[in-house]
Amino acid sequence: MREYLLTLCVTAAVTYLLTGPVRKFAIVAGAMPEIRARDVHREPTPRLGGIAMFFGLCAGLLVADHLTNLSEVFENSNEPRALLSGAALIWLIGVLDDKFEIDALIKLGGQMIAAGVMVMQGLTILWLPIPFVGNVALTQWQGTLLTVALVVITINAVNFVDGLDGLASGMVCIAAAAFFLYAYRIWYSYGIEAAAPATLFSAILMGMCLGFLPHNMHPARIFMGDSGSMLIGLVLAAGAISITGQVDPDALQLFVGSEKAAVHQTVPVYIPLLLPLTIIAVPAADLVLAIVRRTWRGQSPFAADRGHLHHRLLEIGHSHSRAVLIMYFWSALIAFGALSYSVNSASMWIVLGIVFLSAIGLLLLLLPRFTPRAPRWAEHLVPPRYRRRRAGVDPVAVLAEEERDPRPPVVTGVSGVNGATAVGPRSRLLDGRKAESSR
Repeated sequence: MREYLLTLCVTAAVTYLLTGPVRKFAIVAGAMPEIRARDVHREPTPRLGGIAMFFGLCAGLLVADHLTNLSEVFENSNEPRALLSGAALIWLIGVLDDKFEIDALIKLGGQMIAAGVMVMQGLTILWLPIPFVGNVALTQWQGTLLTVALVVITINAVNFVDGLDGLASGMVCIAAAAFFLYAYRIWYSYGIEAAAPATLFSAILMGMCLGFLPHNMHPARIFMGDSGSMLIGLVLAAGAISITGQVDPDALQLFVGSEKAAVHQTVPVYIPLLLPLTIIAVPAADLVLAIVRRTWRGQSPFAADRGHLHHRLLEIGHSHSRAVLIMYFWSALIAFGALSYSVNSASMWIVLGIVFLSAIGLLLLLLPRFTPRAPRWAEHLVPPRYRRRRAGVDPVAVLAEEERDPRPPVVTGVSGVNGATAVGPRSRLLDGRKAESSR
């Protein structure tokens, strides 16, 4: 565990320290696209945050290769090298897209090629545990197609949810934490060495997200862009492929008997990692709803719009930060709920706890529909929107006061501030012209 934590910390530190220089490089390179209709930020913000995340991935793998116990993962398996090859390819495609806005079909083809590169190096699904059937071995073509489909779905699910500051990195970090606990339990408790690569991948993925998250929280100073969202989606998919399709469920020896009974007994363990992954259930649901919505309107499934789940939360009345926290809550509930159920599926307390937390989540979703009013003695402790309306006070003026930006004004050209204020006057946003660097 100490070596995993060391790998996580090194990955997070490298990612965090490189994000600042990468932000300056993105501004100089002009990787600051115009404000689009579907965007929720008000200032052009540099992208290319995936550059720092990729070097954090490389640093994590390099450190793990020189540790006493984790070095055995590189000796006994080719999966870390397969992950690095696929990640490098998808990262290059993402960098090009962040700078030049390449076509969606080209990106889809690049995602399939990156998945194929990992398959060629051994990171593929070999079999699936099917309830009431048993351990089903897959042919080479079946395993390849299923692996490519899983990688493409996971990458696009994470990419679709990357619409608010800190949303994608935080949700993937939560999913990676739950996945790490699951994989570590399989590797350490049952002594199955085939689960070690997935445990390493999830630890590195947590480090990448934790290192980038401080720079990406609202208001974000840099976006990860497609170079980051597709990268972390591929790493998440690689871990799921490694442990789902290459760990023999009968090796867990949870049930002494027939193979069908053994698989049936381990269904709570493996269902969270089959398609679609419950650890990314929220992004996957957003992906499916987006495809259905756009197809129903006669649009391309790759056409961008403002109908994603986080956009709907903002339309309901949630603030930017509250919408992100609500998405965090549901991701953690689904991921750790599935993890708890896999540990002890017979416990009624786990089911009741999930139901209770789901009720709390629904209440949080409907919170803007109800505006509670604080008592007179506590009005100075709460925001203005929760204070009782006094006689003679213009409600329009109160609303304008609530929507006023609480941040102090910044001076144009000062380094270290958010988005376009670092490179040009704020008035450029009004006419929609592309922000230009002052350097």
